[in-house]
Amino acid sequence: MFVIRSIYREDGSMELHQLRYVLAVAETSSFTRAAERCLVVQSALSHQIARLERELGARLFERTSRRVRLTPAGVAFLPAARQCLDAAERAAAEVAAAVGEVRGRLTVGLIPTVAAVNIPATLRAFRERYPYVRVGLRVGGSDELVEQVKQGVIDVAFLGLPETVQPKGVDVHELARDRLVAVVAPDHPLAPEPAVDLHRLAAEAFVDFPVGSAGRAQTDQAFSAAGLARDVAFEVSAADLMAELVAAGLGVAMLPSAYVPRLTGVTTIDVADAPARVEHLVWSRLGRTPAVNAFFTVLKIPPGTAPERQPPGP
Repeated sequence: MFVIRSIYREDGSMELHQLRYVLAVAETSSFTRAAERCLVVQSALSHQIARLERELGARLFERTSRRVRLTPAGVAFLPAARQCLDAAERAAAEVAAAVGEVRGRLTVGLIPTVAAVNIPATLRAFRERYPYVRVGLRVGGSDELVEQVKQGVIDVAFLGLPETVQPKGVDVHELARDRLVAVVAPDHPLAPEPAVDLHRLAAEAFVDFPVGSAGRAQTDQAFSAAGLARDVAFEVSAADLMAELVAAGLGVAMLPSAYVPRLTGVTTIDVADAPARVEHLVWSRLGRTPAVNAFFTVLKIPPGTAPERQPPGP
């Protein structure tokens, strides 16, 4: 068990910069990139981490000429370090909020195809209203983002899930419901059709998200429920690249109808028996920071909104 006396100075104040340096190295796997992120010279960052390791009596990182990675001791130390930093930032933000000023940080996770909210317009409004909040954005898959919210890595996240799936372990607010449409090249034989069904699409080669992702699950479940098999010829993680492959005639895709107007060079077709999709906003069950509440205000979601929870299972 670690005795974390090294994060306090002799006067009792915490050396939070050491914790920030450790987190930065862990997240970037590089002392150079960590120093750049923390706006310090690399020698100073390395010195502070080495000092922390001496006082802890354990090495936090394995360093070679080619890579940097956490030791078992570093893995054990990281959650506590993150909690200390989060607590310090939350305390400062609460004090600022008490005197009418929202400060701190807001880290937002989002899927590439979020459509229920205009993210750039929302962030512009947020920045104009709360200029002292530092905003970070992380793009990923819905499952990954839920885990990051639970771990405290991000504050809120925008998800897109099949209607049969509910995020677990986080608080949830439903934003919108949508259905998928087929996306094809303009010269594809199906392009003139006003609508198709899954049986017709099953004969086509598909461009889709990777297996196991929430985006892929929506179409997989729909075809499986219809008793149909399909050929996914290309797996990609970015919706814009997916559209480029479709436009090049390499396959067809299924994407949310509210999202596809952003795409160019492709034709959309309604799907009679298309799967449904639900977009959610999720946040930690540990509570909301002043910055998160401010973000809710900009989204026109009352800060006191009660989360939607699934009834307990049998």
